[in-house]
Amino acid sequence: MSTTAFDTTINQARDLLRWRSPLRTELWAARLTADLEAAGDDGLLAQLVRDDRTEARLALAALAALHPTEDEATAPPPDTAEGETTDGDDTPTDSPAGTSVFAPYRQAGVEATGSLAGWVARMGQVTCDGAWYGPADRYGEQTLAALAFRYADGKEPHLLVVAIDQVHGGLAVDAVVEEPKFLDDLDLVPTDPGVVAGRILDAFEVTDLVLGAEVAETLPAVRPLALSRARAVPDPVRHPADDLITRFHDLPDLPGAREAFEKLVEFLGDRPLWWSPARVTRFLTSWLPREAILSDAAVAAMPDVVRAWTRHHGDHPEILRRIDEDAPHLPALMADDSLASLGKRIAQQHHP
Repeated sequence: MSTTAFDTTINQARDLLRWRSPLRTELWAARLTADLEAAGDDGLLAQLVRDDRTEARLALAALAALHPTEDEATAPPPDTAEGETTDGDDTPTDSPAGTSVFAPYRQAGVEATGSLAGWVARMGQVTCDGAWYGPADRYGEQTLAALAFRYADGKEPHLLVVAIDQVHGGLAVDAVVEEPKFLDDLDLVPTDPGVVAGRILDAFEVTDLVLGAEVAETLPAVRPLALSRARAVPDPVRHPADDLITRFHDLPDLPGAREAFEKLVEFLGDRPLWWSPARVTRFLTSWLPREAILSDAAVAAMPDVVRAWTRHHGDHPEILRRIDEDAPHLPALMADDSLASLGKRIAQQHHP
Protein backbone atom coordinates (compact mmCIF):
# COMPACT_ATOMS: atom_id res chain seq x y z
CA MET A 1 0.00 0.00 0.00
CA SER A 2 1.22 3.49 -0.83
CA THR A 3 2.05 6.31 1.55
CA THR A 4 -1.06 8.04 0.23
CA ALA A 5 -3.22 5.09 1.33
CA PHE A 6 -1.61 5.17 4.77
CA ASP A 7 -2.20 8.92 5.15
CA THR A 8 -5.81 8.49 4.01
CA THR A 9 -6.32 5.75 6.61
CA ILE A 10 -4.88 7.93 9.37
CA ASN A 11 -7.04 10.90 8.38
CA GLN A 12 -10.18 8.77 8.28
CA ALA A 13 -9.34 7.25 11.66
CA ARG A 14 -8.90 10.75 13.06
CA ASP A 15 -12.44 11.62 12.01
CA LEU A 16 -13.76 8.41 13.57
CA LEU A 17 -12.10 9.26 16.88
CA ARG A 18 -14.27 12.38 16.95
CA TRP A 19 -17.44 10.45 16.10
CA ARG A 20 -16.85 7.83 18.83
CA SER A 21 -19.22 5.46 16.98
CA PRO A 22 -18.51 1.70 17.15
CA LEU A 23 -20.83 0.96 14.20
CA ARG A 24 -19.45 3.69 11.95
CA THR A 25 -15.92 2.50 12.76
CA GLU A 26 -16.72 -1.16 12.08
CA LEU A 27 -18.28 -0.29 8.73
CA TRP A 28 -15.14 1.65 7.87
CA ALA A 29 -12.97 -1.28 8.94
CA ALA A 30 -15.03 -3.60 6.72
CA ARG A 31 -14.33 -1.40 3.70
CA LEU A 32 -10.65 -1.26 4.67
CA THR A 33 -10.55 -5.05 4.98
CA ALA A 34 -12.04 -5.40 1.49
CA ASP A 35 -9.38 -3.08 0.08
CA LEU A 36 -6.59 -4.98 1.84
CA GLU A 37 -7.85 -8.36 0.62
CA ALA A 38 -8.29 -7.07 -2.94
CA ALA A 39 -4.73 -5.71 -2.93
CA GLY A 40 -3.30 -8.82 -1.24
CA ASP A 41 -0.70 -6.53 0.33
CA ASP A 42 0.00 -6.15 4.04
CA GLY A 43 2.20 -3.07 3.64
CA LEU A 44 -0.42 -0.77 5.16
CA LEU A 45 -0.87 -3.08 8.14
CA ALA A 46 2.86 -3.16 8.76
CA GLN A 47 2.92 0.65 8.69
CA LEU A 48 0.04 0.82 11.17
CA VAL A 49 1.84 -1.51 13.57
CA ARG A 50 5.01 0.61 13.42
CA ASP A 51 3.09 3.86 13.95
CA ASP A 52 2.12 4.45 17.58
CA ARG A 53 -0.38 7.23 16.96
CA THR A 54 -3.89 6.83 18.33
CA GLU A 55 -5.28 6.79 14.79
CA ALA A 56 -3.10 3.82 13.79
CA ARG A 57 -4.08 1.92 16.92
CA LEU A 58 -7.76 2.59 16.23
CA ALA A 59 -7.43 1.16 12.72
CA LEU A 60 -5.80 -2.01 14.08
CA ALA A 61 -8.41 -2.32 16.83
CA ALA A 62 -11.27 -1.94 14.35
CA LEU A 63 -9.82 -4.60 12.07
CA ALA A 64 -9.37 -6.94 15.04
CA ALA A 65 -13.05 -6.50 15.94
CA LEU A 66 -13.98 -7.95 12.53
CA HIS A 67 -11.72 -10.98 12.96
CA PRO A 68 -12.78 -12.53 16.29
CA THR A 69 -11.65 -15.90 17.51
CA GLU A 70 -14.26 -18.67 17.66
CA ASP A 71 -14.62 -18.12 21.43
CA GLU A 72 -15.00 -14.36 21.12
CA ALA A 73 -17.50 -14.65 18.29
CA THR A 74 -20.06 -16.32 20.57
CA ALA A 75 -19.18 -14.67 23.90
CA PRO A 76 -21.71 -12.31 25.50
CA PRO A 77 -20.76 -8.65 25.20
CA PRO A 78 -18.96 -7.22 28.24
CA ASP A 79 -20.62 -4.52 30.33
CA THR A 80 -18.04 -1.85 29.55
CA ALA A 81 -18.82 1.70 30.61
CA GLU A 82 -17.72 4.81 28.72
CA GLY A 83 -14.08 5.59 29.47
CA GLU A 84 -13.16 2.08 30.61
CA THR A 85 -10.70 -0.09 28.73
CA THR A 86 -10.34 -3.83 28.33
CA ASP A 87 -7.22 -5.92 28.46
CA GLY A 88 -6.87 -8.37 25.59
CA ASP A 89 -3.28 -9.52 26.18
CA ASP A 90 -4.15 -13.20 26.60
CA THR A 91 -6.64 -13.40 23.73
CA PRO A 92 -6.04 -16.41 21.46
CA THR A 93 -5.09 -15.61 17.89
CA ASP A 94 -6.75 -18.38 15.89
CA SER A 95 -9.12 -16.43 13.64
CA PRO A 96 -12.09 -17.91 11.77
CA ALA A 97 -10.84 -15.89 8.81
CA GLY A 98 -7.47 -17.57 9.02
CA THR A 99 -6.55 -16.80 5.44
CA SER A 100 -7.21 -13.05 5.84
CA VAL A 101 -4.29 -10.73 5.16
CA PHE A 102 -4.97 -9.29 8.62
CA ALA A 103 -4.55 -12.57 10.52
CA PRO A 104 -0.83 -12.10 11.40
CA TYR A 105 -1.58 -8.65 12.80
CA ARG A 106 -4.62 -9.51 14.87
CA GLN A 107 -2.79 -9.59 18.20
CA ALA A 108 -1.53 -6.06 17.57
CA GLY A 109 -5.15 -5.02 17.11
CA VAL A 110 -6.21 -6.70 20.33
CA GLU A 111 -3.44 -4.94 22.24
CA ALA A 112 -4.35 -1.62 20.62
CA THR A 113 -7.94 -2.01 21.79
CA GLY A 114 -6.80 -2.13 25.39
CA SER A 115 -5.00 1.20 25.04
CA LEU A 116 -7.94 3.18 23.66
CA ALA A 117 -11.16 4.69 25.00
CA GLY A 118 -13.91 2.42 26.26
CA TRP A 119 -16.18 2.86 23.21
CA VAL A 120 -13.54 1.14 21.06
CA ALA A 121 -13.85 -2.08 23.08
CA ARG A 122 -17.55 -2.26 22.23
CA MET A 123 -16.80 -2.86 18.55
CA GLY A 124 -17.88 -6.38 17.70
CA GLN A 125 -19.47 -6.83 21.13
CA VAL A 126 -23.12 -7.08 20.11
CA THR A 127 -26.26 -8.94 21.13
CA CYS A 128 -28.68 -10.29 18.55
CA ASP A 129 -32.19 -8.90 19.13
CA GLY A 130 -34.04 -10.88 16.48
CA ALA A 131 -33.91 -12.61 13.13
CA TRP A 132 -36.11 -12.83 10.06
CA TYR A 133 -36.09 -14.77 6.80
CA GLY A 134 -38.19 -14.95 3.65
CA PRO A 135 -38.43 -14.42 -0.09
CA ALA A 136 -37.12 -11.19 -1.57
CA ASP A 137 -39.35 -11.41 -4.64
CA ARG A 138 -42.57 -13.00 -5.87
CA TYR A 139 -41.05 -16.38 -6.73
CA GLY A 140 -38.34 -16.61 -4.06
CA GLU A 141 -35.53 -16.47 -6.63
CA GLN A 142 -33.71 -14.51 -3.93
CA THR A 143 -34.26 -14.73 -0.19
CA LEU A 144 -33.41 -12.23 2.52
CA ALA A 145 -31.79 -13.15 5.83
CA ALA A 146 -31.95 -10.40 8.46
CA LEU A 147 -30.37 -10.10 11.90
CA ALA A 148 -30.90 -7.23 14.38
CA PHE A 149 -28.15 -6.20 16.80
CA ARG A 150 -27.39 -3.74 19.57
CA TYR A 151 -24.19 -2.87 21.41
CA ALA A 152 -23.65 -3.48 25.11
CA ASP A 153 -24.70 0.07 25.97
CA GLY A 154 -27.89 -0.25 23.89
CA LYS A 155 -26.80 2.41 21.42
CA GLU A 156 -26.66 2.20 17.63
CA PRO A 157 -29.15 -0.64 17.06
CA HIS A 158 -28.76 -1.87 13.51
CA LEU A 159 -29.99 -4.46 11.04
CA LEU A 160 -27.91 -6.70 8.79
CA VAL A 161 -29.72 -7.94 5.68
CA VAL A 162 -28.10 -10.45 3.31
CA ALA A 163 -29.57 -11.30 -0.10
CA ILE A 164 -29.17 -14.99 -0.99
CA ASP A 165 -29.54 -16.09 -4.61
CA GLN A 166 -31.53 -19.34 -4.86
CA VAL A 167 -31.32 -19.83 -8.62
CA HIS A 168 -27.54 -20.18 -8.68
CA GLY A 169 -27.10 -22.38 -5.65
CA GLY A 170 -27.65 -20.22 -2.59
CA LEU A 171 -24.91 -17.60 -2.95
CA ALA A 172 -24.71 -14.43 -0.87
CA VAL A 173 -25.01 -11.74 -3.54
CA ASP A 174 -25.54 -8.52 -1.58
CA ALA A 175 -25.66 -7.20 1.99
CA VAL A 176 -26.57 -3.97 3.72
CA VAL A 177 -26.43 -2.61 7.26
CA GLU A 178 -29.41 -0.37 7.99
CA GLU A 179 -31.48 1.08 10.81
CA PRO A 180 -33.98 -1.38 12.36
CA LYS A 181 -36.93 0.42 10.72
CA PHE A 182 -35.64 -0.86 7.37
CA LEU A 183 -37.30 -4.14 8.37
CA ASP A 184 -40.73 -2.49 8.04
CA ASP A 185 -40.36 -2.52 4.26
CA LEU A 186 -39.53 -6.23 4.11
CA ASP A 187 -42.06 -9.08 4.15
CA LEU A 188 -40.04 -11.46 6.29
CA VAL A 189 -41.02 -14.03 8.91
CA PRO A 190 -39.48 -14.08 12.42
CA THR A 191 -37.03 -16.99 12.55
CA ASP A 192 -34.61 -18.49 15.03
CA PRO A 193 -31.42 -16.34 15.05
CA GLY A 194 -29.17 -19.39 14.94
CA VAL A 195 -30.91 -20.61 11.78
CA VAL A 196 -30.63 -17.22 10.05
CA ALA A 197 -26.99 -16.82 11.06
CA GLY A 198 -26.26 -20.31 9.74
CA ARG A 199 -27.91 -19.49 6.41
CA ILE A 200 -25.79 -16.35 6.10
CA LEU A 201 -22.59 -18.25 6.84
CA ASP A 202 -23.60 -21.02 4.41
CA ALA A 203 -24.34 -18.47 1.68
CA PHE A 204 -20.98 -16.73 1.99
CA GLU A 205 -19.27 -20.11 2.00
CA VAL A 206 -20.97 -20.98 -1.30
CA THR A 207 -20.02 -17.60 -2.78
CA ASP A 208 -16.39 -18.20 -1.88
CA LEU A 209 -16.47 -21.58 -3.62
CA VAL A 210 -17.86 -20.24 -6.91
CA LEU A 211 -15.18 -18.81 -9.16
CA GLY A 212 -16.31 -15.51 -10.62
CA ALA A 213 -19.59 -15.46 -8.70
CA GLU A 214 -21.77 -12.55 -9.80
CA VAL A 215 -22.39 -10.39 -6.75
CA ALA A 216 -23.30 -6.77 -6.15
CA GLU A 217 -20.42 -4.31 -6.38
CA THR A 218 -21.24 -3.20 -2.85
CA LEU A 219 -20.94 -6.66 -1.28
CA PRO A 220 -17.14 -6.88 -0.69
CA ALA A 221 -17.18 -3.74 1.49
CA VAL A 222 -19.93 -5.16 3.75
CA ARG A 223 -18.90 -8.82 3.71
CA PRO A 224 -16.40 -8.68 6.64
CA LEU A 225 -18.96 -7.07 8.93
CA ALA A 226 -21.71 -9.43 7.77
CA LEU A 227 -19.56 -12.45 8.61
CA SER A 228 -18.56 -10.96 11.94
CA ARG A 229 -22.20 -10.38 12.88
CA ALA A 230 -23.32 -13.85 11.80
CA ARG A 231 -20.51 -15.38 13.87
CA ALA A 232 -21.60 -13.29 16.86
CA VAL A 233 -24.91 -15.21 17.05
CA PRO A 234 -24.61 -18.12 19.51
CA ASP A 235 -24.86 -21.62 18.03
CA PRO A 236 -25.47 -20.89 14.34
CA VAL A 237 -27.26 -23.78 12.64
CA ARG A 238 -25.33 -24.76 9.53
CA HIS A 239 -27.28 -26.10 6.53
CA PRO A 240 -30.69 -25.94 8.28
CA ALA A 241 -33.78 -27.46 6.72
CA ASP A 242 -36.45 -25.00 5.63
CA ASP A 243 -39.68 -25.39 7.59
CA LEU A 244 -41.78 -24.48 4.53
CA ILE A 245 -41.86 -28.20 3.75
CA THR A 246 -42.68 -29.33 7.27
CA ARG A 247 -45.54 -26.81 7.41
CA PHE A 248 -47.16 -28.34 4.32
CA HIS A 249 -50.20 -30.37 5.45
CA ASP A 250 -52.48 -30.27 2.41
CA LEU A 251 -51.33 -33.35 0.55
CA PRO A 252 -54.17 -34.56 -1.70
CA ASP A 253 -55.92 -37.73 -0.59
CA LEU A 254 -54.97 -39.67 -3.70
CA PRO A 255 -53.15 -42.94 -4.38
CA GLY A 256 -49.49 -42.18 -5.04
CA ALA A 257 -49.65 -38.64 -3.61
CA ARG A 258 -47.07 -39.29 -0.88
CA GLU A 259 -44.68 -40.87 -3.38
CA ALA A 260 -45.13 -37.90 -5.72
CA PHE A 261 -44.52 -35.39 -2.93
CA GLU A 262 -41.31 -37.14 -1.90
CA LYS A 263 -39.98 -36.63 -5.43
CA LEU A 264 -41.01 -32.98 -5.34
CA VAL A 265 -39.12 -32.52 -2.07
CA GLU A 266 -36.08 -34.18 -3.62
CA PHE A 267 -36.22 -31.72 -6.50
CA LEU A 268 -36.68 -28.69 -4.24
CA GLY A 269 -33.62 -29.64 -2.20
CA ASP A 270 -32.51 -26.95 0.24
CA ARG A 271 -34.15 -24.13 -1.75
CA PRO A 272 -37.93 -24.68 -1.35
CA LEU A 273 -38.73 -20.95 -1.29
CA TRP A 274 -37.78 -20.75 -4.97
CA TRP A 275 -40.93 -21.69 -6.90
CA SER A 276 -41.51 -19.95 -10.22
CA PRO A 277 -43.26 -20.83 -13.51
CA ALA A 278 -39.88 -21.67 -15.05
CA ARG A 279 -38.98 -23.97 -12.16
CA VAL A 280 -42.36 -25.73 -12.43
CA THR A 281 -41.72 -26.39 -16.12
CA ARG A 282 -38.26 -27.71 -15.39
CA PHE A 283 -39.66 -30.06 -12.76
CA LEU A 284 -42.55 -31.45 -14.82
CA THR A 285 -40.99 -31.60 -18.28
CA SER A 286 -37.29 -32.15 -17.62
CA TRP A 287 -36.28 -33.27 -14.13
CA LEU A 288 -39.00 -35.87 -13.55
CA PRO A 289 -38.53 -37.66 -16.91
CA ARG A 290 -34.77 -37.54 -16.53
CA GLU A 291 -34.32 -38.49 -12.86
CA ALA A 292 -37.47 -39.93 -11.27
CA ILE A 293 -38.78 -43.47 -11.12
CA LEU A 294 -42.47 -43.26 -10.21
CA SER A 295 -45.44 -45.59 -10.07
CA ASP A 296 -48.35 -44.93 -12.39
CA ALA A 297 -50.36 -43.75 -9.39
CA ALA A 298 -47.67 -41.22 -8.44
CA VAL A 299 -47.49 -39.91 -12.02
CA ALA A 300 -51.27 -39.48 -12.03
CA ALA A 301 -51.23 -37.74 -8.64
CA MET A 302 -48.30 -35.43 -9.41
CA PRO A 303 -50.29 -32.53 -10.99
CA ASP A 304 -52.59 -32.31 -7.95
CA VAL A 305 -49.61 -32.54 -5.59
CA VAL A 306 -47.82 -29.73 -7.42
CA ARG A 307 -50.97 -27.60 -7.39
CA ALA A 308 -51.35 -28.14 -3.63
CA TRP A 309 -47.71 -27.16 -3.08
CA THR A 310 -48.25 -24.03 -5.19
CA ARG A 311 -51.24 -23.00 -3.10
CA HIS A 312 -49.11 -23.49 0.03
CA HIS A 313 -46.35 -21.39 -1.53
CA GLY A 314 -48.43 -18.32 -2.35
CA ASP A 315 -51.11 -19.53 -4.77
CA HIS A 316 -49.80 -17.49 -7.70
CA PRO A 317 -52.24 -17.87 -10.66
CA GLU A 318 -49.48 -17.80 -13.28
CA ILE A 319 -47.80 -20.82 -11.68
CA LEU A 320 -51.08 -22.72 -11.57
CA ARG A 321 -51.62 -21.92 -15.26
CA ARG A 322 -48.16 -23.24 -16.06
CA ILE A 323 -49.00 -26.48 -14.25
CA ASP A 324 -52.18 -26.79 -16.33
CA GLU A 325 -50.11 -26.34 -19.50
CA ASP A 326 -47.33 -28.79 -18.61
CA ALA A 327 -49.05 -31.51 -16.59
CA PRO A 328 -50.96 -33.20 -19.47
CA HIS A 329 -47.62 -34.07 -21.11
CA LEU A 330 -46.19 -35.75 -18.01
CA PRO A 331 -47.36 -39.37 -18.59
CA ALA A 332 -45.89 -39.44 -22.11
CA LEU A 333 -42.64 -37.85 -20.97
CA MET A 334 -42.28 -40.34 -18.10
CA ALA A 335 -42.85 -43.21 -20.54
CA ASP A 336 -40.15 -41.98 -22.94
CA ASP A 337 -37.03 -43.95 -21.95
CA SER A 338 -34.85 -41.83 -24.25
CA LEU A 339 -35.23 -38.94 -21.79
CA ALA A 340 -33.91 -40.91 -18.82
CA SER A 341 -30.46 -40.15 -17.44
CA LEU A 342 -27.83 -42.88 -17.20
CA GLY A 343 -28.38 -43.08 -13.46
CA LYS A 344 -32.11 -43.56 -13.92
CA ARG A 345 -31.57 -46.28 -16.53
CA ILE A 346 -29.24 -48.19 -14.23
CA ALA A 347 -31.69 -47.82 -11.34
CA GLN A 348 -34.57 -49.03 -13.51
CA GLN A 349 -32.74 -52.29 -14.14
CA HIS A 350 -32.85 -53.01 -10.39
CA HIS A 351 -36.26 -51.48 -9.73
CA PRO A 352 -38.99 -54.07 -9.06
